[in-house]
Amino acid sequence: MAKPKRRFVCSACGSVTHRWQGQCDDCQEWNTLTEEAPQTVFSAKHDLSSGGRKVLFEPLDKPGEALVRRSTGIAEFDRALGGGLVPGSAILMGGDPGIGKSTLLLQASAKVAQSGGLAVYISGEEAPGQIRLRAERLGVASAPIKLAASTSVRDILTTLGSMDTPDLLVIDSIQCMHSDQIEGAPGTVSQVRGCAFELIRYAKDSGAAVVLVGHVTKDGNIAGPRVLEHMVDVVMAFEGERSHQYRILRNLKNRFGPVDEIGVFAMAGEGLAEVGNPSMLFLSGRDNAMAGSAVFPAIEGTRPVLVEIQALIVRLQSGATPRRAVVGWDSGRLAMLLAVLESRCGLNFSSAEVYLNVAGGYRLADPAADLAVAAALVSALADRPLAQRAVWFGEVSLAGEIRPVAHGGLRLRESAKLGFDQAYGPDEMGVGGKGGKPKAVEGMRHHRLSLLPNLVDQIVGSE
Repeated sequence: MAKPKRRFVCSACGSVTHRWQGQCDDCQEWNTLTEEAPQTVFSAKHDLSSGGRKVLFEPLDKPGEALVRRSTGIAEFDRALGGGLVPGSAILMGGDPGIGKSTLLLQASAKVAQSGGLAVYISGEEAPGQIRLRAERLGVASAPIKLAASTSVRDILTTLGSMDTPDLLVIDSIQCMHSDQIEGAPGTVSQVRGCAFELIRYAKDSGAAVVLVGHVTKDGNIAGPRVLEHMVDVVMAFEGERSHQYRILRNLKNRFGPVDEIGVFAMAGEGLAEVGNPSMLFLSGRDNAMAGSAVFPAIEGTRPVLVEIQALIVRLQSGATPRRAVVGWDSGRLAMLLAVLESRCGLNFSSAEVYLNVAGGYRLADPAADLAVAAALVSALADRPLAQRAVWFGEVSLAGEIRPVAHGGLRLRESAKLGFDQAYGPDEMGVGGKGGKPKAVEGMRHHRLSLLPNLVDQIVGSE
């Protein structure tokens, strides 16, 4: 048997090295390397081709049990999950401290318990008295939730094995859990991986829906080994700025439904309240037409959300280096779009500071936002307001072409529903009529743009 090697694992990114050092070479974090217990190293001559049990194969078309979801009692939570809780599923929810993860899960547990289900809430961070205080504030203190405070996975699984299978099991949080069979303090890579594996196996064996709360790093990624996200069935991120009242529950991975679905909540005194029409929330305050403001119909999963993109151009009098500040969008894509506007349209942004903001702290990753951002920038540069009831969407290429994007019909229908009557976009709006021709949406007038200079002429040349 070979001599086991020493392994040091970074608790921030999970990288492995065989010697200790103060800074991780991969993620550049300090004092995150911890030594793992040595593992038994077998010889390369070890043969695994015999001695095991035969694996049973099944046909792909074998009839199985119908997928029956259970509602959490919170419509926005169900939407983000793809329709509700799936029995036997493991869900990982991450988010910044104080964003409202525990509040949302306590409200969901109360709804499940009040509807006749068995909800178990186990906290490793708070005492039961602290959770009761939150429940009183949320108005769910009378809900028949099974509440406990424990960090031992052995104690938790022993207790769960002696009772009926819960419909919802919340573990807050996985970084606080500890297994006595694994060396290391709670939160280390080996502990998080081992504890999560035991809890996920319990979910698969018992049919309970298990929600694991995860801490996040400074970069917003879920702390611990990356394999943790591969082990679970659903990965959710709870996003939002604590200075704003609303929160977004985003689905990053889902084995039982569509990805990138979102649920929108507003933080109130009684907890998190559902926002049924997020477009009205993100567009609130647009009473007067202002230069540098454009409305973009974004798509989150299967849900259209209208958001406002704001731009501000400040001319510099001196030779100082102009600043580029972006909130809610990719700064690299803004730099690319500014270069295209200068090169293909002859606009001068090099001597001006550019500020771009997605209203309400919303974060955009949709490439269809290119045209709306360009419209806001040109409007701010020319100091001319855009049409008050118009939406803008389309992808901009480096050649200055405005290209079609997906779900054009869905974007237009949502815009028309909210009172918008004009849409600016590519020649093919992506509505999908017969013969590949665009199909009109009632109440919407299309202004088709093929090149970025057409957009500039539309804004600057309008009276």
